[in-house]
Amino acid sequence: MNDNRTCFRRGMKDGIPIATGYFAVAFTLGIAARNAGFSAIQAMVASLTNNASAGEYAAFALIAAGAGYLEVAVMTLVANARYLLMSCALSQKLHPSTPLRHRLLIGYDVTDEIFGISMARPGYLNPWYTYGAIAVAIPGWSLGTLMGVIMGNILPLRAVSALSVGLYGMFLAIIIPPARKSRIIAGLVAVSFAASYAANRLSLLSGISSGMKTILLTVVLSLAAAILFPVKEEPHES
Repeated sequence: MNDNRTCFRRGMKDGIPIATGYFAVAFTLGIAARNAGFSAIQAMVASLTNNASAGEYAAFALIAAGAGYLEVAVMTLVANARYLLMSCALSQKLHPSTPLRHRLLIGYDVTDEIFGISMARPGYLNPWYTYGAIAVAIPGWSLGTLMGVIMGNILPLRAVSALSVGLYGMFLAIIIPPARKSRIIAGLVAVSFAASYAANRLSLLSGISSGMKTILLTVVLSLAAAILFPVKEEPHES
C-alpha cells in the first residue's frame, strides 16, 4: 500500500509538466470547440473523455462542417490509431498478474507523454504511477479546453497558437534524457525525425493521413531497431 502511494505521488510529480503543457495546448482546442458550437462545459466534458489533441481537433472540425456520427467516429479512430501500438507496448510493461481493471484504467489515458514517462520507469510498471500522472494531466487538458472556449476570440489568434509550442517541449523532455545515455537511441531519434520529415514531403505518401504515417513509421523503425540493435532482456523487479 505504501509503495502504491509513493508511486502515485511520483506520478503526480512527473505529470505536473505534462499538465502545464496540456493546459496551454488545449487553449487552441477550446477555440476550435467553440467554433463548432460547443459550450464551455460540453468542450470540457469532451476533453475529459477523449484526451487526444489530433482526435479532438478532427472531431470538432467535422462537427463544425456538419458531418454525421459515423464520419466523426471513423475519423477519430484513424487519428488516434497510433495509440493502439502504444497500448500494446505498454501492456508488456505491466506485470502478467496485473488485473484487467488496472489495464482498462491505464488504457483510458494512453497519450504520447504519459506513455513516454510510463515506459521510462525501470522494471515492471506500477499502475499507480500512471494513475498519478493521469490525475494531474487530465484536469490540465480539460481545464485548458474550458478556458479556450471562455476566452474565445478575446486573445489574438497568433498569441493563442503560440502556446502550442509547449507540446514540443514535452516531447523533447521525453526523448532527450535516454538519448543522452545511449548513442544508439540518439541515432534512432535522429533517423526518426528525418523519416518523419521525408514522409510529410514525399508526394507518394500525400494521400495517407498523418496518423497512418505515424503508425507505418513506428512499425518500420521499431522493427528495424529491434533487428539491428536487440536489447538484452534484464530481470524485472517484482
